[in-house]
Amino acid sequence: MSIGKSGLSGIMLLLSVFLGANGASAAEDYVIHLGYYNCDHMTAAPIAKDMGIFKQLGLNVEVIGNGKVPEAMAAGKMDVGYIGTEGLMQAQIKGAPILIAANNHLGGAVYLVAANHIKTPKDLLGKKVALGVDPEKTSSSWVNIALKLNLPLEGKKYETFKMSDKDEYLALKTGKLDGMTTCDPWASMAEHEKTGHILGIEEKLPNGEWGSCCVFSMHREFAAKHPELAKKMILAHSKAMQFIYTNPLRSAQIFAANYMVPEEVALMTIYKKTVAEGRTLTWEIDKRQIQDEIDFQLKVGTLTASPKMDELVNMELLRESGAEDFGKFIRAKVDPVFPLKMSYADWKKKVMARAL
Repeated sequence: MSIGKSGLSGIMLLLSVFLGANGASAAEDYVIHLGYYNCDHMTAAPIAKDMGIFKQLGLNVEVIGNGKVPEAMAAGKMDVGYIGTEGLMQAQIKGAPILIAANNHLGGAVYLVAANHIKTPKDLLGKKVALGVDPEKTSSSWVNIALKLNLPLEGKKYETFKMSDKDEYLALKTGKLDGMTTCDPWASMAEHEKTGHILGIEEKLPNGEWGSCCVFSMHREFAAKHPELAKKMILAHSKAMQFIYTNPLRSAQIFAANYMVPEEVALMTIYKKTVAEGRTLTWEIDKRQIQDEIDFQLKVGTLTASPKMDELVNMELLRESGAEDFGKFIRAKVDPVFPLKMSYADWKKKVMARAL
């Protein structure tokens, strides 16, 4: 039996569709392990999961909260992770196969929170403060805050403790700690429950520029073997951030459920990240900001060597991911609705009105 050109073309078309579908299915069957800390900077992870963004993009993702992300990625047990830039660079210098695939949060938004009986930063001297072990050597965030508040950097000037942010807050609330360095929602929890107050915030580097707080990172092997999945993960990350900026109330509800805090605290947290402190949540990579972070950490000694930028950052995956231009998105969708310097009361009123 002979097959004409049109018949052959039809068969080839069906075959390509069949193979394409099978290829997509094979890709979707790969379970991507994504880790994040229970910190406000990394809210895009539960947003992407709970809003179905991963599924919409055909991604099969297992989301793991509050895990040891750098360690799991270094061991090859995690494909993608939200990691603090400082920890990532320290791991990468030691040989961990991790790269920055997209940005996540500009430098800053680590808070020094004190119990109500602590009135000034100097009152913390000799007190019980959760700063971690040898904070002057291990935490550039602490160093930055201490320099701004003219506090001694050395941990020996305080009675220091190392614990999770959530445990820090519970200890502060029950009077077992006098202070702590933490990310949100725990600073907002202290304000909301009136168990403490913010003494200082890291924000920008001493040179007045934003550094890099935490990033959207990938295991090198995952990015190399599954480039299309890697790009889709970056796209999902960007879409989750867009949702946070444009749907604050629903985002706060998801945040509250995943972080187990009151919805009001979740709203306070999202306001800080998207308005009060600037548009600090971003997927856009700025190598200058990363270099500023490296330079500062080298200067203060929390980083012992400089990672190679071409090994640390993969710009190509982000460029090819289909993610929108961050600046254009903010100017078109966010600035007209929630302008910078908007008060929390006005912001919340508008957020609630838009939800009706």
